[in-house]
Amino acid sequence: MTALFSVRDLHLSFPDHSRKPLFGPAPRIEVLKGLSFDIPEGRITGIVGESGSGKSTLGRVLVRLLAPQSGQVAFAGQQIGQLDEAHLRPIRRDLQMIFQDPMSSLNPRHRVWQIIARPMQRYGLGGGRDKAVEALEKVGLPAEFGARYPHQLSGGQRQRVGIARAIALGPRFILADEIVSGLDVSSQAHVLTLLKDLARDMQLTVAFISHDLSVIRHLCDEVMVLDHGQIVDHGPVQRVFDQPGSDVTRSLLAAIPLPELDDGWFDR
Repeated sequence: MTALFSVRDLHLSFPDHSRKPLFGPAPRIEVLKGLSFDIPEGRITGIVGESGSGKSTLGRVLVRLLAPQSGQVAFAGQQIGQLDEAHLRPIRRDLQMIFQDPMSSLNPRHRVWQIIARPMQRYGLGGGRDKAVEALEKVGLPAEFGARYPHQLSGGQRQRVGIARAIALGPRFILADEIVSGLDVSSQAHVLTLLKDLARDMQLTVAFISHDLSVIRHLCDEVMVLDHGQIVDHGPVQRVFDQPGSDVTRSLLAAIPLPELDDGWFDR
């Protein structure tokens, strides 16, 4: 299976300003500690771990919102870890992110169609109202929603707008960081069904960050378990969940109830 991402010996640390001495630089906290892994193309990979495990930091390195201090991050065979912004620009449309809180990433002064169209215009993809409406319809929202403002939408609808903005650019990779954590159960199911269908139909590669292991189990093909900046388990979802390879994985499985969900769970 072809790897879209190949990451080797990835390190990243941040200054700890709470322990900064009176003179001299602040000590650093190592957040990612020599990670090496592949993300297969066309698959959904779950990234899980307790708070502070480094999973969101890892996601931001993958979409190059953060640059690693050392190590290699190859996307489609190209090393992107240390590229400057000028060289990253042609790649950015292929690396899209759906944020946890859609309201914080949607301009409240713009109509929905403008929010979707603006990135398309930036990358020379047209970005007219018709193209924006086409993206809206792909995420299950009617054309008339294009004239609304974000505050006129429900949480689930706003998250669909965020997904529409991402897929409108025709990316190869999408990072979804806790995108259903603030939604009710029904909205969660609809958004997850949508993401799974889009990933299949558009042949997208997705990294899905979540605390909800029941969602990971039913949505993802692969799962990576992080603990204090290190990978402690990684493999096909069925193997990791049925035969956890670390105490951390077993602890996460024991702490979070995993109800037996039938195959129609995503269709609720």
